[in-house]
Amino acid sequence: MKRGIACAGNWIVDIVHTIEAWPQKSDLVRIRDEVEGTGGGAANVLLALSAFRTGLPLYAMGLIGTDRHAETVLAAVKGAGADRAGLKQTGRAPTAHTHVMNLPGDSRTFFYHPGTNDLLSEEDVAVESAAARGARIFYLGYLNLLGQLDLVEQGQTGAGRVLARAKAAGMETAVDLVSTDRAEFRAAVEAALPHIDYLFLNEVEAARATGIAIAGAADESAIAAAAARLLAGGVARAVILHTPALGLWFGADGTRITRRPDPVMPEDIVSPVGAGDAFAAGCLYGIHEGWQPDACLRLGHRAAAAALKGATATESIPPLVALL
Repeated sequence: MKRGIACAGNWIVDIVHTIEAWPQKSDLVRIRDEVEGTGGGAANVLLALSAFRTGLPLYAMGLIGTDRHAETVLAAVKGAGADRAGLKQTGRAPTAHTHVMNLPGDSRTFFYHPGTNDLLSEEDVAVESAAARGARIFYLGYLNLLGQLDLVEQGQTGAGRVLARAKAAGMETAVDLVSTDRAEFRAAVEAALPHIDYLFLNEVEAARATGIAIAGAADESAIAAAAARLLAGGVARAVILHTPALGLWFGADGTRITRRPDPVMPEDIVSPVGAGDAFAAGCLYGIHEGWQPDACLRLGHRAAAAALKGATATESIPPLVALL
């Protein structure tokens, strides 16, 4: 029986700056604290799954450079005990990195250098090798931050073809989106939908992926309409939406689950960086283990709440036994 999750896509080093206020143009504000860690969909999901300490086999897949930031990524993957055969290196560009400006109690803003992430090609993602090693689920994140793989040509993308290969190799596929205002955002999503089993996204991404106006995190009727459109576009098993107020599971079999997370006190929130990825990791673990949708959402919410208490995306996520 296949077991394990391959995590492919964005590998980023986040340099998180906690600032005292957001400056006006040309102003100076102080950085109260600075911490460095890995980020990006593939990295955050893999490291969150590793933090659960369940012994689940994990496979790192993507492209990094040969610089100092690459060493940070490699050390994190080694610490997670993950298979790194699919994590390739190149000297053609620096490892992707982001300066994250975190304003406690308010928001975070990202200044992103794509580096090697923009060079990632279909040939770099050895899905067949991961399947041969026994991986059951292939996760790809983030769609619309994958450079070459997001290019839309005749209604197809490299990301869609990679996902199709994963399914042909016998794996279930899961995809997460990113909140970027890219001109081809919707087209890139639509090209991938027929090859996705589980799609993770938030309300902003749902609006951009479907063209349906969503008033906010609690606009359940519009969110449901967006989920229905994504299912009609080809998502095979479930559209899973997360907002600060809700977790929603829309199954292709007609299952509709809404779950509200337990409240997190504002003073306990250090940074929201990576909370959505922790939610996805919790749900993916439940999916892998055959849990019911409500249990998947519950673990996703608890993992996200734990992530909020750390400065980096995954440093504060505890073992699964503590989350349960």
